[in-house]
Amino acid sequence: MCNLYRMTKAADEVARLFGTDAPPGVNMGEEVFPGYPGMVFDGAALRGMVWGFPLSVKGKSGRMLKPRPVNNARCDRLDSFMWRYSFAERRCLIPMTAFAEAEGPGGGKTRSWFSLPDQPVFTAAGIWRHSDEWGAVFSMVMTDAAPAVQGLHDRSPVLLDPGSRDIWLRGTGEQALALCAPYAGPMHVDRTAEPWVQRAAAH
Repeated sequence: MCNLYRMTKAADEVARLFGTDAPPGVNMGEEVFPGYPGMVFDGAALRGMVWGFPLSVKGKSGRMLKPRPVNNARCDRLDSFMWRYSFAERRCLIPMTAFAEAEGPGGGKTRSWFSLPDQPVFTAAGIWRHSDEWGAVFSMVMTDAAPAVQGLHDRSPVLLDPGSRDIWLRGTGEQALALCAPYAGPMHVDRTAEPWVQRAAAH
């Protein structure tokens, strides 16, 4: 599953990709973690949303704990209660310049970054909704691992070719599900020595 991605291009450049305007007052980090804001195109506008649907669970005392962000939605479970209405009514595009997977032994995992050499900015399939906890939130749709990701994880994001973006946003559910396949195009892998765990504390 994807728990980290990069968006290193300026908001106005990303907005031009979708033929819209940049959101005012955009203030997002170049690296996006679950529970933090990222840019999302909802079919009408480029917006800032928090990555992850909030999920509250009870602790051992029986009291509700602080919500945690559920940032990935498996494509084979999009008919579950948590995802079904967002998939049917609120699909979106998540622009990024790379996504990361953890590689290496436990306690010493490093970041391996995956990007598309023919698309400086590419889009992952997403769904979104409004939440009482964090306002507008989005989750990234996952499918079986792309060839370049195999061996690191059994899942990877649904990456959409430019010609498929409108189908994901406005097509039928059946048409959208048909796009949920491992990305078969060229993919660049940058294996780094960056420790996987180096993030700030979640809000």
